[in-house]
Amino acid sequence: MSVSLQKGQKVSLSKDNAGLSKVIIGLGWDEVKRERKGLFAPKPQPVDCDASALVLSNGKLVNKADIVYFGNLRHPSGTIQHMGDNLTGAGDGDDEQIMVDLANVPAEFDRIVLVVNIYQAVQRNQHFGMIQNAFIRIVDARNNTEVCRYNLTEDYSGMTAMIFGEVYRHNGEWKFNAIGQGTNDPGLGELVNRYV
Repeated sequence: MSVSLQKGQKVSLSKDNAGLSKVIIGLGWDEVKRERKGLFAPKPQPVDCDASALVLSNGKLVNKADIVYFGNLRHPSGTIQHMGDNLTGAGDGDDEQIMVDLANVPAEFDRIVLVVNIYQAVQRNQHFGMIQNAFIRIVDARNNTEVCRYNLTEDYSGMTAMIFGEVYRHNGEWKFNAIGQGTNDPGLGELVNRYV
């Protein structure tokens, strides 16, 4: 049975799910419908959200290779894999997925922070107020059963990036923390600097 989380709530992934070793982290969102501003106005550009996983050691990002995103789909350890970029967010279900082999993540990594930024947000004058129904969920890869879900319900107008949540190791078990923090970082590079 899936646990529905609130902002700031933490849940153990391993305690209630015996044998859980591989998870699918699904992230999803829908674009708010926007109208053209006149007959000859250009059609609004789709909002292109990009999900990334920042793989941290002692809470810090120590190597560029520890950023798993559309430009680096697989972590060097082979335990974290981005399943590819969705340019529009169209369709039901997860828009982007990141697979994590929790059982084999090297011991030096204690935290995987899951972030989403809007591609070229500043240039395109786009922000998370143009996004609705955003969520992050953890799915047991053995049977595709949803373990937990966090629906981001706040108004994030003006925010160009978002820290959705984090999977972290604590006392030998994996947990998930629902964060839901919007930022004004214009891109992934600036967002990453928060963890250097």
